Amino acid sequence: MTRAWILPILLVLCGSVVATGLIRSENLAAAAVLLLVFVLLAGVNSPLIFLRSIGALEAQSRSAVDGRPVVFWRPGCTYCLRLRIRLGRSARQLHWVDIWRDPAGAAAVRAVNEGNETVPTVIVAGQPYVNPDPSWVREQLSRSV
Repeated sequence: MTRAWILPILLVLCGSVVATGLIRSENLAAAAVLLLVFVLLAGVNSPLIFLRSIGALEAQSRSAVDGRPVVFWRPGCTYCLRLRIRLGRSARQLHWVDIWRDPAGAAAVRAVNEGNETVPTVIVAGQPYVNPDPSWVREQLSRSV
């Protein structure tokens, strides 16, 4: 759990240091904007955006029961972030697997991507789709529910 917070904490600390330097040089507006950018970057890269990450085996068994897609992702992936944001509230209905936390998830992604850990990889009804369009994922989710 602490590994997931390292990048957001470092972003806030770096932003604070740079903003402090700007404040000392009496550039308050630039310091405020820069600090806000770093805090937003920290928020986007934090576990707060991707709630309820579970293990691959649990996600696959839940998907077999309820038919909802499984999304394999990793922190810092802009495509994963795009998918999560564009799905909006419906993203909470998906089963999210962080491949950096779950070795079985990373192995599952490598198995369908010729040995690469390409994310987001979405599994729908046993079929893998790499970096699918968010509207397509939303459509698949509405079919399963």
